[in-house]
Amino acid sequence: MRDTLLIALYAFAGAAATGLAGAGALRLLRRRSLTVSLAVVAAVGVVAMLAGTLIVAWAMFLSPHDLTVVTTVVAMAAVVSLATALLLGRWVVARSRELAAAARSFGDGGNFAAPGGPATAELAAVSRELAATSARLAESRERERALETSRRELVAWISHDLRTPLAGLRAMSEALEDGVAADPDRYLRQMRTEVERLNGMVGDLFELSRIHAGALALTPTRISLYDLVGDALAGVDPLAREHGVRLVGGRIEPVPVEVDGKEMSRVLGNLLVNAIRRTPADGTVAIAAERSPEGVVLSVTDGCGGIPEEDLPRVFDTGWRGTHARTPPAGAGLGLAIVRGIVEAHQGRTGVRNIPGGCRFEVVLPAAASVKPS
Repeated sequence: MRDTLLIALYAFAGAAATGLAGAGALRLLRRRSLTVSLAVVAAVGVVAMLAGTLIVAWAMFLSPHDLTVVTTVVAMAAVVSLATALLLGRWVVARSRELAAAARSFGDGGNFAAPGGPATAELAAVSRELAATSARLAESRERERALETSRRELVAWISHDLRTPLAGLRAMSEALEDGVAADPDRYLRQMRTEVERLNGMVGDLFELSRIHAGALALTPTRISLYDLVGDALAGVDPLAREHGVRLVGGRIEPVPVEVDGKEMSRVLGNLLVNAIRRTPADGTVAIAAERSPEGVVLSVTDGCGGIPEEDLPRVFDTGWRGTHARTPPAGAGLGLAIVRGIVEAHQGRTGVRNIPGGCRFEVVLPAAASVKPS
């Protein structure tokens, strides 16, 4: 038993010394190829066995013949181990180089295509992550292109919508200045109307810039949807009468929500104004508020006749106004973009879908937490 312990102690001492030397070599060569590291690991294993054998042989006074036999066996094992390590290293390095070459396509705006052939589990995992990253980058590039298109359209439409009232204001001011205005009071009223339109457009642009910059400061308060919807309907009633549109708000549940009352009133006002302008005379615009498993759903239904299916994903994009909305009364295409920004700031979401004869715009908000009685 004592001899066995001594042999184990001598073998461990020789292997430990070799392992420390191998660790130092790996540290010095850590920036070199994986092939070199694998060769060092294989060499450490073989040399550790050889060192332990030599120490045990010296301590046990083995015969020179037996020591030669053991050394020869270890040397053959070393040759096979090193050859195997070199082949494995070259294979892994080749696979990693193929993966690196495929990853370079990211920089060229292309898609990642995983290299063919077998690979280690780690390289396969890296390849899957690169493929997922490539898909996310492609989606990001597509969103960026869509946003850039929306920005260009917005600039073009804003320029057009600003140019028209400014030209009218300039003509009317020149007429008043030259004293050729037949009805100065009518000119002044028209100028005030145009100034209010311009002020509304500038206000929308400012609101949208705050939303995009993440600077929209909310002051949530607990409020009933019944009161919120009632105020919104009262605010758009004159516009509905002017267009000959009926407002219906029958299905309003008195559900409490925690929202910024001012901003949410703007959301409902934008949705109702948009619905009234799209609904023909003698049509109906209905608003509803009810509970759902997802929270609280506010919906505005109009009689616009529907939106083409290919345009539905763009309805809430900045600057989108539809194919038949290129005249100034349709606005600058900012109202629905502001709606989405405000709703998302409240941790909600927006949606739109076609229904028979029109569209249904929906706003989903988190329900207010129930108040426990004291």
